[in-house]
Amino acid sequence: MSFIRPADHGAVLVRAADAEVVGEAPSTVRLLADSSATGGALSTQRVTLGRGADGAAPHHHTASSELFYVLDGALQVLAGEQVVTARGGDLIVVPPHMPHAFAAAPDSGADVLVVITPGVERFDYFRLLARLGRGEATLEELLAAQERFDNHFLDSPLWREARAGKDGG
Repeated sequence: MSFIRPADHGAVLVRAADAEVVGEAPSTVRLLADSSATGGALSTQRVTLGRGADGAAPHHHTASSELFYVLDGALQVLAGEQVVTARGGDLIVVPPHMPHAFAAAPDSGADVLVVITPGVERFDYFRLLARLGRGEATLEELLAAQERFDNHFLDSPLWREARAGKDGG
């Protein structure tokens, strides 16, 4: 485990025009600050999902909490043994080891700020997902990278049922 030493790093400023964007509209991930830029304090990205679009499949992190702040729209979130719908201005924080997933609600798009703390180098994870989506990477590559990115996939019948059209509260 690494220790966060904020004094070793100055302020982090990421201009919107300089942020790398992966994916294609209407569903994109804007890579804002990775762990190396923040001295390990956090990593963050802005996820924009089209109407009903899937975000992240069920997974958990062993060492980090994940924060979801809904900027606009409605986000369906698996958090442990419940599925909730968060709307603009709502905040959800998922602790380490808790199963979670997210997607735009079936009747809405979603614009979400996602923060992982302590930070994990995750930009390459999102690049890998984009390559997978384009057929340039394999599911085996993604599964082999779970430890590296502290992103451990799991099965959730509750999430499958919610995404099949049932309301998430």
